Amino acid sequence: MTVVEGEVRRQVGTIAHGFLILVGVGIEDTDLDAQWLADKIAGLRVFQDEADKMNRSLLDVGGGALVISNFTLFGDCRKGRRPSFTAAAPGPQAEVLYRRLGEALGAQGIREVQYGEFGAHMEVRLVNDGPVTLLLDSRKVF
Repeated sequence: MTVVEGEVRRQVGTIAHGFLILVGVGIEDTDLDAQWLADKIAGLRVFQDEADKMNRSLLDVGGGALVISNFTLFGDCRKGRRPSFTAAAPGPQAEVLYRRLGEALGAQGIREVQYGEFGAHMEVRLVNDGPVTLLLDSRKVF
């Protein structure tokens, strides 16, 4: 997984094996939400074990985390045709919590934590090795 940013197309983050984490920060989110997500992400048992069961975590397989900010995850499309982003945190608040999530993943034992470029237009390349895409919400709305 790789993130490329800007006209010069410089690579800003890459990991070989692990999770691509798209992070949307809401206006009500706090450090507790970042910590909850880090704990959940580090322990999710979604990698196959010897019996081909999803039974190993990111920690178990020694995988990395590529953390990408994505405010559009808070796009509310229930009314009209233009998404509303009023529930997304403003840039300064979102950037702090986005970084805190990465730091908390490191504190959980994830050895390689890479970031995208906060607030930039990025080209994210992913090779999805398997059928797993999950939504996590610290507020447990879904």
